[in-house]
Amino acid sequence: MSKKIYNKPPLSFVAQLAQLQGRNLQVKDATKAIQYLQSISYYRLSAYFLPYQQTKDTFNAGVNFNQIVQTYMFDKDLRLLVFDCIERLEITIRTQFIYTMALHYKDAHWQDNKAIFKQPFYNRVGNLVDPYNDLQNIISKAKSNRKPEVFIKHYIDTYQSPSNPPSWMCLELLTMGELSHIYRGLRNNEDKKRIASFFDVHHKVFTSWLHTLTYVRNLCAHHSRLWNRDLAIEPNRLLKPKGNWVNIRYQNNKRMFYFLCVLKYMLDRANPTNTLANKVDDLFNKYPSVPIKYIGIPSDGKGNLLNWKNEPLWQQ
Repeated sequence: MSKKIYNKPPLSFVAQLAQLQGRNLQVKDATKAIQYLQSISYYRLSAYFLPYQQTKDTFNAGVNFNQIVQTYMFDKDLRLLVFDCIERLEITIRTQFIYTMALHYKDAHWQDNKAIFKQPFYNRVGNLVDPYNDLQNIISKAKSNRKPEVFIKHYIDTYQSPSNPPSWMCLELLTMGELSHIYRGLRNNEDKKRIASFFDVHHKVFTSWLHTLTYVRNLCAHHSRLWNRDLAIEPNRLLKPKGNWVNIRYQNNKRMFYFLCVLKYMLDRANPTNTLANKVDDLFNKYPSVPIKYIGIPSDGKGNLLNWKNEPLWQQ
């Protein structure tokens, strides 16, 4: 199929609103609607239009501008909630990574032991992957930084050797994505198993979950949409849970609700007194006009959403 030429002209905010009204969107307060278009942008809001349009570019009868804004605000609050959970988990993952390895190898500087990591290899797209050198480069860059972290500077100024700080300092330098990368780069599966065991999951599942945590964290950091999104990097399904979980009807791991289940399962290990279930319930109740089915909550086949709160995972 031949490609078309993009020739859509830019529209003023007033013209944008007129276009929405011409597409059957009800607008009660035009001045306020224009203010939203000025601060959010038509294009960003348009990502929330599709579920409200059975016919392309025509809003369903009765849909109003406030519903679109409420959906946008729901998504914003969902991002904030998810981002907070990932932050808590990132700290716990880093802690388990550091001390599981340090105590097993009886070595505060285990990150400098090249034998612990996989040999350099080329991945499926032909890029060289070298976990050990990648980690060393991060540490080296931090040490040579014109304004290094206080704890790095203190180590360099105080200790002659080893040249690198201990693992509990070095791994503080890693982002979530770098933690995930270094975990995948461990040579020995037994090391991976020891770390993953804290979260009661198989190390292959844990590897997948780390990858998805990184992906979703980046979505949140860049203010990208979570509602009505298929995850490009979905978490592996948890087929053999060691604790409370959800039944098979909730296994759509391409949608956000499954990822929320992953967060809850991990948080139950990292912080058993977490209140994520209440926070999710409060979020859903705050936006009664937003169709939450689009985050992946299944229905009974008659259009009624299943009660996710009855699932064992969410009853804690």
